[in-house]
Amino acid sequence: MAPAAMTFASSLSDAQPVAYWLDDPGRPAALPALTGTEQCDLLVVGGGYSGLWTALLAKERDPSRDVVLIEGREAGWAASGRNGGFCAASLTHGLGNGLARWPEEMPLLEELGARNLDAIGEAVARHGIDCDFERTGEIDVATEPHQLRELHEVHEEATRLGFSGRELLDRDAVRAEVDSPTFLGGLWDRDGVAMLNPARLAWGLKRACRELGVRVYENTPGLDLVRHGAGMAVRTPYGRVLARTVALGTNVFPSLVRRVRPYTVPVYDYALMTEPLSTEQLDSVGWKRRQGLGDSANQFHYFRLTADHRILWGGYDAIYPFGGRLSAERDHRPETYLTLARNFFRCFPQLEGLRFSHAWGGAIDTCSRFSAFFGTAHAGRVAYAAGYTGLGVGATRFGAEVMLDLLDGADTERTRLAMVRSKPLPFPPEPVAWAGIGITKWSMARADANGGRRNLWLRAMDRLGLGFDS
Repeated sequence: MAPAAMTFASSLSDAQPVAYWLDDPGRPAALPALTGTEQCDLLVVGGGYSGLWTALLAKERDPSRDVVLIEGREAGWAASGRNGGFCAASLTHGLGNGLARWPEEMPLLEELGARNLDAIGEAVARHGIDCDFERTGEIDVATEPHQLRELHEVHEEATRLGFSGRELLDRDAVRAEVDSPTFLGGLWDRDGVAMLNPARLAWGLKRACRELGVRVYENTPGLDLVRHGAGMAVRTPYGRVLARTVALGTNVFPSLVRRVRPYTVPVYDYALMTEPLSTEQLDSVGWKRRQGLGDSANQFHYFRLTADHRILWGGYDAIYPFGGRLSAERDHRPETYLTLARNFFRCFPQLEGLRFSHAWGGAIDTCSRFSAFFGTAHAGRVAYAAGYTGLGVGATRFGAEVMLDLLDGADTERTRLAMVRSKPLPFPPEPVAWAGIGITKWSMARADANGGRRNLWLRAMDRLGLGFDS
């Protein structure tokens, strides 16, 4: 190993192989598993954000509705407790992606996203959820000249459409906010993103659900879904649940509705957490307003400060396993941790000597349009939402509203959206999916290295509405 690589490796020598957010002495104990038969009006399958928001909103809409939630392990243990804690208003994985797919709906989608983020903040306050919710916004930073041009184009389009709250920053302005010699400029979304502790949000939502009367069972996976009389039945290891309606919030895990499975693939994402920064180290970086940041490359990093003055640094690699097979072994990838450490110190050379306390990974559900899709099955008795592609901290609450609307057969501004009524293109079977994703990743890395120029493959994927995002 070269001397420079040895230095990066030494920064990782004490890193615990566990998600920082889940390594919390305040982590609640697991609830008992379901045994026997339960009956209810609504069964929610999945105890991540998608399921938790669905159960909570169902009780808030109708306190008399009898709701059961089952979770295969513990609430928030997977993507909901392992992400970076960026809670965005965007429902479309960014303005550019939304404009490319639903240009006529974007004013309404932006409005609905802003209202959704407001509602999350209100729920956190109303239910007393201690999750370090801070509405600091996010800066997209340019580290290459072509990225700076792209940020200017996004700002011009947002201004033309009347979308406020985005501020262009030149090199000096962005470095006055967060100081890195790699930053050439930035676009600051001042109000459209909140920072939070993702695991504590999930645990707080679980508590709020139970306080409203939701019966929550953990270590209770749903094994199959079948019609039962006028409703549905879900079998579990020690029992079953008979429900009038079912909402599926399983996301990256195989859907109980088999025809939904080709629309998503799992992609593994990885992150590091530093030890707490000293006052001198914090002063060397700035970051007084605690915004989230992300660079604008195809293989991008996301990074933010925690409440105890650590830096979370994640992204860059996006690993697709052949056949889409999930495995706990893939939750850790030392070669990616080494790459992340190298890139961290390239961004913040003034923090040389800082060490990482935690290193972890996990799978997210990715779909070909990068933003969630929705639908029903079994004659409207079952609803699902999936495909959040790493931007589900905020959008899952909107998805919960959509699922409840669909189960109620309601005609709402949400259910009338083309975004809600349409589906992404499914992924092809193996080995075509693995080869296609591999070629796409290679092409995106080449675009990063060649001034953003997209090759024939990427241009063809753009025309087909397919893509790949870390």
